[in-house]
Amino acid sequence: MYFKTIATVALALAISACTSSNEDATGSGANAPAQVDTTRQVATAPSTASRYTPGSQEELNATIGDRVFFDTDRYDLSSEARSTLDAVAAWMKTNSSVNLTVEGHADERGTRAYNLALGARRANAMKDYVSALGVASSRLNTVSYGKERPAELGTGPAVWAKNRRAVAVVR
Repeated sequence: MYFKTIATVALALAISACTSSNEDATGSGANAPAQVDTTRQVATAPSTASRYTPGSQEELNATIGDRVFFDTDRYDLSSEARSTLDAVAAWMKTNSSVNLTVEGHADERGTRAYNLALGARRANAMKDYVSALGVASSRLNTVSYGKERPAELGTGPAVWAKNRRAVAVVR
C-alpha cells in the first residue's frame, strides 16, 4: 500500500513536470498546441458483462445472480428476491433468445412429497413474477427437486437457509 502511494505521487509529479516544461517550450499564444489534461484521463476496466458470453449462465451469475431464497415453509418472494428478479427480467429482455429453467428447492426437513410440492411453488413464484414483468412465460420452465439437490450438505439453520431457494438455469 505504501509503495503504491509513493508510485502514484511520483507519477503525478512526473506528469505535471512534463506539462509544465511543455508549456514553457511552446508558449501560450493562439498558435500553441492544445494542452491535454492527462491527470483526468481514467482508464476504465472492461465491464463485468463483457468478460462473459452474452446470455450465458456465467454472465447471469456474475452480473445479477441466479437464485433467490425463501423462509421456512414459504414460497412468497421477499423484497430482496423481487429486486433480484427485476434484474433477471431486464436481463432476459436484453437477451431475447435466452430461456430459463427455474429450479425449486427445499431444505432436508419434511417429507419428500411435501418438499417437492414446496419446491414447485417456489419455482412457480419466481416464474410468475418474472412473467408479470413482461417476459413471455413460454421462455420459463419450472422443475422441482425438493430436498434432492441441496446447495449445501449438513444440518442446521444456516445450511437449511441456503437450501430453501429457486435457481434460474440458462437452457
